[in-house]
Amino acid sequence: MARFWVCVAGAGFFLAFLVLHSRFCRSPVLRNFTFAVSWRAEEILYRLDVGWPKHPEYFTGATFCAAVDSLNGLVYIAQRGDNIPKILVFTEDGYFLRAWNYTVDTPHGIFAASTQYEQFVWITDVGSDFMILWLHGENGTGPAKFNIPHSVTLDSAGRVWVADRGNKRIQVFDKDTGEWLGAWNNCFTEEGPSAVRFTPDGKYLIVAQLNLSRLSVVAAPPVGSIGECSVISTIQLADQVLPHLLEVDRKTGAVYVAEIGAKQVQKYVPLNSYVPPFGS
Repeated sequence: MARFWVCVAGAGFFLAFLVLHSRFCRSPVLRNFTFAVSWRAEEILYRLDVGWPKHPEYFTGATFCAAVDSLNGLVYIAQRGDNIPKILVFTEDGYFLRAWNYTVDTPHGIFAASTQYEQFVWITDVGSDFMILWLHGENGTGPAKFNIPHSVTLDSAGRVWVADRGNKRIQVFDKDTGEWLGAWNNCFTEEGPSAVRFTPDGKYLIVAQLNLSRLSVVAAPPVGSIGECSVISTIQLADQVLPHLLEVDRKTGAVYVAEIGAKQVQKYVPLNSYVPPFGS
């Protein structure tokens, strides 16, 4: 019996050592271990790519957002802090390419898109020249009103999905007319969503909850119906990781999560290597 309790105490000491080592030394071994044991007993759809990026030491500030240029295989990271590069550029394999610090002060969101001939990166600090087709912006709790609208994405059916973080819900609008189509709040009783993106096949939404340090995979509703939110799988991150915004690679389905608490971006890849194109 004494030997049993000695083993238990030894295991507890080992786990405590790993936690402390991870917190202060950013151990990649523990990142793999803690992720493996943090999955809930649900369908597992993603795994953490523990080798991405190759050089995490380039994360020197609070990483607020990520964007993916799938055509050119590039990942853009925006971070905040004094006297640091605000934009970092990596390959999808995790190799650091370059950084810059001009025109950007305190980035909040970033979006990348490219054609065969040109590359575009939009950062919320800079502004845009887009024409406003419709606008909802009144503060409140009713339909089409917001309390900290934090993230927005578009599905293949022309519906705009808005993470209404302060109201603990996702609201849905028609992209052309701005008509309110419905809302989800049953999945967000503990905390509102901070980020929302669709998988390339359009079948799921990936949702981040900042203070819960949680990612959820939610089933997308069919065209013509919003219905109720249905969580398929969750990824419970370590405490105080604080996933702020995320982006999904439209080609590979990989999910890049900007964690302002951990001051890093992590990459999650689908367990199913084949990802159908968006809207198929």
